[in-house]
Amino acid sequence: MRILIIEDDQRLARLIREVLEEEHFSVDVAHDGDIGLELALRDIHDVAVVDWMLPGRDGPAICRAIRSAHLPLAVLMLTARSQVEDRVAGLHSGADDYLVKPFSFDELIARIYALGRRFNPTAADAWELRVGQMVMDLRAHTARRGDTALDLTKTEWTLLEYLMRHPGQVLTRQNILDYVWSYENDVQPTQVDVYISYLRQKLDQNNLIDPIETVRGVGYRLEAEHA
Repeated sequence: MRILIIEDDQRLARLIREVLEEEHFSVDVAHDGDIGLELALRDIHDVAVVDWMLPGRDGPAICRAIRSAHLPLAVLMLTARSQVEDRVAGLHSGADDYLVKPFSFDELIARIYALGRRFNPTAADAWELRVGQMVMDLRAHTARRGDTALDLTKTEWTLLEYLMRHPGQVLTRQNILDYVWSYENDVQPTQVDVYISYLRQKLDQNNLIDPIETVRGVGYRLEAEHA
C-alpha cells in the first residue's frame, strides 16, 4: 500500500515512516497541512495518517477536503485529544479511524491493515495483487509470473505494483513518476521508459507475451494475458 503521513512532529513522522517501510509499505511524508492535502489530492495513496493539529490546514479540514473530492482514500486521525466529543468530531469530519497519542506502532500497523482491507473490497485478498499470470504478495514481498519468481529491485517492485493496481488503464509517464519516485525533482520522464524496459526484461524470462503495452505519446498500460 501507499501511505501518506501528515505529521508536523518530524521525529514522530520519521519513526512512523521507518516502521511502515519495514512492513514494505511505500511512504510519503508532509509536515504541513496544506502540503499534505496537496499530496492527498494527487489520488495515489491508499491510507493517510493525519495529525489533528498541523501548521496550515488542520487534520479535520484535510479530512473534509478529501471527502469533498470523493477520493477513495482511508484516513486515520492521530491526536492527543482523548475526549469522546473530540473523537466524534474527528470522525464527523471524514476520518475513518482514530488513534490517540501516545500509541503503539503495532496498533498503528494493525489499523492501517484493517483500513486497507475495507478500502479494497473487490480483492479476495487485500494483500495479494493478481493480473493474468502475475501475482504480487504484498506481505511476503514476493512476485511471480506463472511459476517464475521475479527478482525485482525496489523501483521495479513499486513500478509493477502501480501497474497491477490499475490493469487495463493507461498511466501517463507523469502518473508513474509521481507514484514511483515520490515527487523527486531530479527525476526525468525518460526514467520511466528505462525502468519499463528493465521490468519487461524481468517479466519476459520465458519468452512470454509482453503484458506492458506502450501507448504512444501517452504512457503505458498493463494487460492481463491469459494463463
